[in-house]
Amino acid sequence: MGLHAIIKRKFKHTTDSAHNKAITPNLLNQVFTVNKPDKAWVGDITYVRVGQKWIHLAVIVDLYSRKVIGWAMDKHMKSVLACNTLKMALSSLSHPKDVMVHGDRGSQYCSKDYQRLITNHQLKCSMSGKGNCYDNAVCESFFHTLKTELVYQRNYENREQARQSLFWYLEAYYNRVRRHSSIGYMSSENLALKCAG
Repeated sequence: MGLHAIIKRKFKHTTDSAHNKAITPNLLNQVFTVNKPDKAWVGDITYVRVGQKWIHLAVIVDLYSRKVIGWAMDKHMKSVLACNTLKMALSSLSHPKDVMVHGDRGSQYCSKDYQRLITNHQLKCSMSGKGNCYDNAVCESFFHTLKTELVYQRNYENREQARQSLFWYLEAYYNRVRRHSSIGYMSSENLALKCAG
């Protein structure tokens, strides 16, 4: 029938928590269901193989709609990657205030630049407990889906090829077409239309 199994790949650790930067409390506390958009966002960073190298993809997901509202990719995993992702989320949604933004304890999310963005835009920063992937389970689940449905099925030869592929998956498919069990098997776009109507 032309079927084949998708093999689970080896986990690659991305969090650099060996730093002396300030840590914020876990305000989210594994409550992944919210009753309105822009109440809580979750963010994280993963690796995507391009040729013999890696690129880094950062995302922010709205917990209400499961929509990827911000994303950025780069060849490094510095704080600017997390900052650019947050800036995209803010600009795409007219800079909402008082949103809880949850991430891990990585140096990117603890950096002065990222924390300045949080403060300047009147957001609330939340961080996972040390080494606890379950505190950011929605992002972990999203990355698993992304890699199973897209990344592991491709062999990217260069960054531009990877960027175009990820753009299509995130913007054209995942946010607009793919159905999510957590929101009643609707797409993020259909949920938004339902709320607007």
